[in-house]
Amino acid sequence: MENTLKLKVVDGQGRTMLTGADAESVSLVYTGAYQEGDSIVLDCGCPCYCVVQFEDSLPAALIYAAERELWYHIPSGPDRIVFSPKCFTGSRHLIRARLAEPHEIAARRNLAFNPYDQHGDNGFFPHSKANVETRGEAVFASYNAIDGVCENASHGEWPYQSWGINRDPKAEWTLSFGRPVVIDELRLVLRADFPHDNYWTSAKVAFSDGSAETLSLVKTPQPQSFPIQPRTVEWLKLGELIQAEGPSPFPALTQFEAWGTEA
Repeated sequence: MENTLKLKVVDGQGRTMLTGADAESVSLVYTGAYQEGDSIVLDCGCPCYCVVQFEDSLPAALIYAAERELWYHIPSGPDRIVFSPKCFTGSRHLIRARLAEPHEIAARRNLAFNPYDQHGDNGFFPHSKANVETRGEAVFASYNAIDGVCENASHGEWPYQSWGINRDPKAEWTLSFGRPVVIDELRLVLRADFPHDNYWTSAKVAFSDGSAETLSLVKTPQPQSFPIQPRTVEWLKLGELIQAEGPSPFPALTQFEAWGTEA
């Protein structure tokens, strides 16, 4: 079945403000200021791999579209705090989507990367969720851990967004891929706003195939890499987070990467 890509900008009342379509690649130049409630909608025709750039000041990302129609809600109000002040501003916006090339799909890559992840089911993957987020604030939301931003020397606003656990020892973070993938390496960047922050000495990653890995973590601002036995999974869950002794009750996750290939 041949895909036809359709992009449109929709306002909060469901009215289409601009639309375009093409067989393999489509772009829109939207000449208007975004209003609260506006969304970008991508119609892929059927499940496929797409390279999307819903905001021209954010990087493009290879995503898996599990549903025909994908919704990206333009961040507004307090949700804007996790984005550069340049994002989603002004009255000229370039929005792009194209079918991914076979070599892009086949390549070993960070299968967790998605700077367009949001709360709820938007129809595309990778997608994160957590059982707790500090005070329900966007700057501590689950999706911050897969946006590709690894700045971890502070906290509270862009570019220092992170997943915050609200001091909950039972905090868990889940990453869904939406289809089978083969994972062979995990990389974590812990938030390192010391002495405000603490850190975890150990964490468990449980996989959808029933297997698990226990990761030994150290106090460092640098990425921590963990090669693992390759396994085919559809999701993983980070939990059993063991906090180091110390006066700070604030460990947090800045970035999580899952390296591997399509199954």
